[in-house]
Amino acid sequence: MIILLKERSLIKVSGEDAESFLQSQFSNDVKNITEKQIQMNAYCQHQGKIILLLWVFKKQGSYYLSVPKELVALLIAKLNIFKLMSKVVIEDFSEKIYQYGLINENNVNSMRIIDNLSLLTTREPLTDHHDYAYWEDACINVSLPEIYLNMSEKLTPQAINLDINEIGVSFSKGCYPGQEVVARMHYLGKPKRRLFRFTSQFEVFIGDNLNVKDSQSLKSSGQIIRAIKKGAEFHFLGVFDVNHTQERIFLNNDQNKLVSIINE
Repeated sequence: MIILLKERSLIKVSGEDAESFLQSQFSNDVKNITEKQIQMNAYCQHQGKIILLLWVFKKQGSYYLSVPKELVALLIAKLNIFKLMSKVVIEDFSEKIYQYGLINENNVNSMRIIDNLSLLTTREPLTDHHDYAYWEDACINVSLPEIYLNMSEKLTPQAINLDINEIGVSFSKGCYPGQEVVARMHYLGKPKRRLFRFTSQFEVFIGDNLNVKDSQSLKSSGQIIRAIKKGAEFHFLGVFDVNHTQERIFLNNDQNKLVSIINE
């Protein structure tokens, strides 16, 4: 299945300092990127909270950054602030290159993101593709996180599982904004919150709260980061306190709105 990723934008970063510049900004080891893979990266602020989440790939010596469209202006502004005297060129390629999400497709020109999902980029549009909702559903099914504007600067990489198998965080690379905080959490203790899949009979929105009974504290709750309506139900990804997963969980502390964790 092929889906036009109309909700994503694409930034090109080129120039002789492109690799070292991006290496100093993002959470993963940019030097390890090959031309047939997508590398997930977090762009963090200095307190270790994620500003935005990126897919990074490399073609013909240049780097491309795929992000939700609503965050592209923020990304460009951040990169321009920090590039200083670096020899890099930052360009918005959103209108020049089409991005397609592939589900269970074998395409020699695509780049694997995770599990059965991959990305295909083209200069010319494809005529045959499916509705965007199929992509959102597939991403939720494999617990692929996303950070949208209303969740920017609220979550750590560990909260959305980027540290597991270092899928989005390298603990051996050099410094980047927030690196000390992220590393300290990794080496000194287990994360209190993790990413889980949920279902609900009630309408949910990104940013909605998840609570255990009578809780007003973030320590025993979480938030929704990605959601889709599927038939009569809503399926979503939520960050939630690992110590409360066996309790009854409610939407926005409304005890009439029970949600359920999907057991893997």
